[in-house]
Amino acid sequence: MTIDEQDSNNSVTLSEVARLAGVSGMTVSRVLNGHASVSAATRAKVQAAVAALGYVPNRLAGALATARTQLMVVIIPSLGNIVFPEVLRGANERFELAGYQAVIGVSDYDLDREEQLIAAMQSWRPSGWIVAGLEHTPRARQMLREARSPVVEVMDLDGEPIDMAVGFSNAGAGREMGAYLVASGRRRIGYVGGNLERDLRAAKRLQGFELALQERGVALQGRFTANAPSSLLLGRAGLAQLLARHPDLDAVYCSNDDMAVGAMMHCMAAGIAVPGQLALAGFNGLEIGEAVPQRLTTIRSPRYRIGQQAAENILARIGGARPPRREDLGFEFIAGQTG
Repeated sequence: MTIDEQDSNNSVTLSEVARLAGVSGMTVSRVLNGHASVSAATRAKVQAAVAALGYVPNRLAGALATARTQLMVVIIPSLGNIVFPEVLRGANERFELAGYQAVIGVSDYDLDREEQLIAAMQSWRPSGWIVAGLEHTPRARQMLREARSPVVEVMDLDGEPIDMAVGFSNAGAGREMGAYLVASGRRRIGYVGGNLERDLRAAKRLQGFELALQERGVALQGRFTANAPSSLLLGRAGLAQLLARHPDLDAVYCSNDDMAVGAMMHCMAAGIAVPGQLALAGFNGLEIGEAVPQRLTTIRSPRYRIGQQAAENILARIGGARPPRREDLGFEFIAGQTG
């Protein structure tokens, strides 16, 4: 039986519907689940009883029996900036067109919190999973590997996916920015970022950035990182602290555009010419980087397309197709006016 006899929202049970219709509970279940092996007269009696009693089927319980719901889980690190909401928008639009509903979890860049969300959402038997990044706790990886539905990890390709991955190389994005700043004549380069132990994709970008500098005979002169999420205020304060220690820097790479625009605000307040005295660069390609007086030098990530493609790959797998295990959507370098 795939429609549960448990109480619905108004405490009417399937058994009560069966008694009023004069049929068995199995027959009511068949009618409610659209089985063809029920006569038109019986179907009409059941539908009349459902209407008279105001019965609401427990679809979740039914899904537990069939091991699939119309739910898709999307677990993202943050709703505090536009990056992951754009991933979510891309995925949700595609899911809704296919008749699915996205259920959202926010991990706050905490892998233990992500594990808890995965464990809690497992019992809902989602038809698919989208999770950010390739790093998870061992238990979270095990739960996702054992999921009976497709899993897509998004926004990173620097590692091995559990099932499928859609995104780009964060290390590659860092390398490209490092190569650009050195090619533009910068040699005394610093870094401003948030918590790299939580934001593992920012850590990969920094690794790629430093590698590009080393390959060109340049060493990172100094860095500021904080045990806090990235923000405009942190970027402004972080650059001030970094320059207090390393006043001769001629370029600073920031973990993302929020931090870079905050750093730009410090330069405006302190009378530091950008890019004459100090070049600034970020990551993500956010609108705020275009709205400031000098367009930010940055790298744009295809966030909406990543969400959309992740959803497409889940739906394709459900339909019996075999999407690629890894799908690289690349990134776009924006020279801007600050580098």
